[in-house]
Amino acid sequence: MADQGTLIVVATPIGNLEDMSPRAAAALRDADVIACEDTRRTATLLRHVGSSAPMVASHEHNEAARAQDLVGRMQGGATVAVVSDAGMPVVSDPGARVVVAAIAAGIDVTVIPGPSAVETALVMSGFPAEPFVFVGFFPRKTAQRHELFATWAEFSGSVVGFESPHRVADLLTDLAAVDPDRPVAVCRELTKLYEEVLRGTASDLAPRMRAGVRGEVTIVIGPGAAEPQATDTDHVVAVLTDAGLSPKSVADVAAKLGLVARNDAYRAALAAAKRNST
Repeated sequence: MADQGTLIVVATPIGNLEDMSPRAAAALRDADVIACEDTRRTATLLRHVGSSAPMVASHEHNEAARAQDLVGRMQGGATVAVVSDAGMPVVSDPGARVVVAAIAAGIDVTVIPGPSAVETALVMSGFPAEPFVFVGFFPRKTAQRHELFATWAEFSGSVVGFESPHRVADLLTDLAAVDPDRPVAVCRELTKLYEEVLRGTASDLAPRMRAGVRGEVTIVIGPGAAEPQATDTDHVVAVLTDAGLSPKSVADVAAKLGLVARNDAYRAALAAAKRNST
């Protein structure tokens, strides 16, 4: 029985073919078969890297059945490379079923990293990169969008997602309805000739998008404005004062517990006592 083959998940350029890494190009040249989302698009990439490896279509409509076929090939010793139309397979693209099936069959899986619209858009947005969440494709319905927006209300990082160019205006209109000042970056055609990034608030950008957007779009939503809250010092002092402690005791307890600096707590407690006495 021949030794088992390998599954190689290969990230491919998101637009500019010159972003293909030498290691990724070599993997496509050396593969026994390439499982791809669209054979026509992948054929262009293979010509670019000088690969003559045969292709098989593996997309959302046939991936479950195709996974078993590919596992059979790898069990027979074949090296299978998996690519999507652009970027990293599995991440909002086909490939997950093939990876899971290979792992279940005990086949070695390796990943060759490369271009990603997620990180590219995040960096170009200028918004905080830590933390950030990736949501895949944004929901299509307003109610589902509002539900998702609610979960980000107090999130201090950035949100990255993909959107159809035909739904960008609707997405930003829905966001503007609940958080008009939320910063947004609409990134389109990343790494391509007509690359463009539009930055502004949700309420500013929503009407501009009504004219239409072309190409592949990645949207980054920046952090919302934090709601004004009582300082930690005010909160600690209020709790200890309500417990009946004097300003000096408030300062001593707060300092011993490591909650607030003693001098800060003492000044805040004196101010609170003065307000309460008037």
